[in-house]
Amino acid sequence: MSDHALRLLREQPHLAELAAFPFNFDLARADHGEAVRLASGGPLEAVAGDDTGGTYFVCGDGSVLYADSEGSAGIFGNSVDEALEVLVGLPGWHDCLGLAPADGEEKIRAAVAETEEEIREYHGIDDERTELRAGLGLPERSPVELIGLLHAALLRTEPDFLLLNAEEGGAHDLLDRHPRPPLWEAVLARGRTDLTLLREGSAWDEVAGDRARRALALRAAQFDRREGDLPLLRHLLRHEAEASMTDELRLAAVLVGLHGHTEDLSLLYEVRETDFDTWCGLGGMPEPGADPDELRSWARGLDDSLFGTDPADEPLFTWTGLAHEQGLVELARAALIRRLDDIDFRAYRDARDSKAMERRDASQLSSLVHEFEQLGDTFQALRAQRLYVPLQTRAWDRVSALLRLARLEREESRFGAAIRTLASLRDTLAEPDGGAGADESDNSLGHWQRTNLGAYIVEEHYAVARTAATDTALADEVRAVTVAAGELLARLSGTARANVERHLAATTDTHADTHTDISTDIHTDTGANPDAGVSAEPTPPRPSAG
Repeated sequence: MSDHALRLLREQPHLAELAAFPFNFDLARADHGEAVRLASGGPLEAVAGDDTGGTYFVCGDGSVLYADSEGSAGIFGNSVDEALEVLVGLPGWHDCLGLAPADGEEKIRAAVAETEEEIREYHGIDDERTELRAGLGLPERSPVELIGLLHAALLRTEPDFLLLNAEEGGAHDLLDRHPRPPLWEAVLARGRTDLTLLREGSAWDEVAGDRARRALALRAAQFDRREGDLPLLRHLLRHEAEASMTDELRLAAVLVGLHGHTEDLSLLYEVRETDFDTWCGLGGMPEPGADPDELRSWARGLDDSLFGTDPADEPLFTWTGLAHEQGLVELARAALIRRLDDIDFRAYRDARDSKAMERRDASQLSSLVHEFEQLGDTFQALRAQRLYVPLQTRAWDRVSALLRLARLEREESRFGAAIRTLASLRDTLAEPDGGAGADESDNSLGHWQRTNLGAYIVEEHYAVARTAATDTALADEVRAVTVAAGELLARLSGTARANVERHLAATTDTHADTHTDISTDIHTDTGANPDAGVSAEPTPPRPSAG
């Protein structure tokens, strides 16, 4: 993208003065006042600002992002040259954010003319505009063309240019309020194309053999059901079974079953017998030889409870998971951050009203942590986990949540925070019934020394001590964590302690990560007990329905 005009402004003070006044693009105001960054991690350079506290940034592809002082941001132009065309041609552009090409030439010209007349009451813009356009080599465009450029640029803001507060991680609001297509529409686009190919009799093996394309084609078939789809649904069902138990496998079974052909029961049973997970996940289907109504009733029951025909009814995590699978990482990230911001705002609001966050947020936060980690975004995962921890009232759950929090803080190199979190974890181990909202009869930690949870606690203490040792300012805290790790290790059962010692002995690289994901299969060395059999931090599945 061209930055010809920006170079001229930097080289010619007179042009820079004209840009600063009356067009409010001031190279001397490039300090935004707070640290910001793109959610994508892309480069961002502040180049100018205005007298309202807003800042113009140049992104990696040359696009210009404008962030105001009230927490809103949007792409302003595809290049600095284009952004200056809009600024010079629409000096009252803030009042034009609601305009779009669909409004028509008459409405656009009238609105722009009214705004410019109000500006002229205070200072001139016409001669200055002519001079600056000539000096920068900018073309003269009509207000209609300029609104078209601005509107198209604003619509590109999300997902690739989502602006975050660098410290807290919250996203800026969109600068404009123009409607955007829903997430599911962008995610389903490829699936709809592939479904058309399948219906035409082409690309069957190409689509069925690709996990991401197969899942999207099944989702497209979910929302566009046709009688003639049964052969292709059978084909997709057979291939989806190779991925074991997935939401899409259950969907494929439902879509086949809704056709009510009892001869398909042999296929459904064959798929169900793929492995233990599929056997459990596809339970309850009619026995071979059942009549068509039984098959339809089984499929309809699952369809009503888990799927349906409206993509807007699917939970967010269905679409973010599918977006990630097909490489639309920033689309998934932006949607997840927006959801986390909503929960974060409710937490702030509820705290001010002295009310607890709604329990429904707990499961969403756990899923958000998982989804952000899948995207490799530990920063946002940490945000979500911090909100998740206070919601845990059962001692086992509190310890598990604190353990995960410490691990995320360590991975984000927030070693002091990780050390404090581990101290809170040890306090809970010492007094599991303590803390607000705790259940006085809670004995869920009664056997923690003999579980995988106990082993992971010790390993995380050693991992934090090892990585935090690089920070000399934390020397005393590191020694305390190391001592605590040794004391916890001594409290583990023989089998658990031997496993930890073997694992630590194998960790010869001082920079290696000793973290092991907390298993959903936790056993004691004397056999499973009711508490030890619960996952310390289970990985939430991508749900099929809300």
